[in-house]
Amino acid sequence: MNSRERVLKLFRKEAIDRVPCFSGMGNITETGITKLGYKFAGIHLDAKQMADTAATTYKLFGYECGVVPVDLCVEAEAMGCQINVYPHAEGILYPTIKEKLIHNETEMDTISLPANLGAQGRVPLLREAIRLLKADIGRDVAVGSYVLGPFTLAGQIMELNDLLKLSFKKADKVARLLDLMADAIIIVAKEYEKAGVDYITVREMGATSDVLSPRVFKSLILPPLQKVIKELSVFSVLHICGKTNDIVTAMMEAGPTAISVEQKNDVAESRKKLGDAALIFGNFDAYNVLVSGSEELVRSTMRKCIDDGVSAVWPGCDIWPTVPPANMEAMMDEINKYGGKR
Repeated sequence: MNSRERVLKLFRKEAIDRVPCFSGMGNITETGITKLGYKFAGIHLDAKQMADTAATTYKLFGYECGVVPVDLCVEAEAMGCQINVYPHAEGILYPTIKEKLIHNETEMDTISLPANLGAQGRVPLLREAIRLLKADIGRDVAVGSYVLGPFTLAGQIMELNDLLKLSFKKADKVARLLDLMADAIIIVAKEYEKAGVDYITVREMGATSDVLSPRVFKSLILPPLQKVIKELSVFSVLHICGKTNDIVTAMMEAGPTAISVEQKNDVAESRKKLGDAALIFGNFDAYNVLVSGSEELVRSTMRKCIDDGVSAVWPGCDIWPTVPPANMEAMMDEINKYGGKR
């Protein structure tokens, strides 16, 4: 079976020949950008450059997916935030938000969704990038995209520290905002579905259990996540950063097809909690192993992920573009050799 068949069969919980190695987060490489003659700054504003670059990770290394967008500002920009994409920058510099929408607690009650949100900002550009990516490599690999989770998006349009404080002091006010964020995310996700994505990752990085208790997660974070995931018609993955062992059961209660955990999660323990049938994607350190680690560290980490019981080997975050080609090659070589032995 090819990579597309392998990944889609995995999502359907059908038999596959080996553990897949793919992602639902950013995974473009500087190697791919250079080969195309593009600049990192340009790919955020050009659908063809974005799609071309996303395809190179599969074409050069056999990585088993194609994923767009590249940055985390799409939904906030569509909501009306001013962003800086640094169009003339050299090297790797991701877009950032220049101006928040909410500057104080009072403004939390006055914010509303822009009219025709699905046509705002770079959402139409992403639709085109997905279409181009599907046309290019969609027969060979599954094509994915991602949206932010409601709490993470709220932390984009207002100061995250203020949001965290209010989550404890005025949870009802935060809950109303998160419900609105869920509505925005659903609109954007539906646009990606129309463009033909095979799966969507909901990235709720800001709601890590490193800063929010399991109780707060269940009462405040889980309901809007359930609202978003219920509306997705394609395969879904819920990703949360940090020490997620205490909330993996709640993550599954959100209703995703699979959950994604990072290196702080004890996958073997999560597997015991969730059982053999659960799809758990993870959980290697995308930077300290893949970017700055040795080839042998890459190989041993891939083996450990598989031995610990992941359903798919999947990075804990975006793969930083400066990843050495030799490490990408070592990762895929080890997956091909070891992935079918479990």
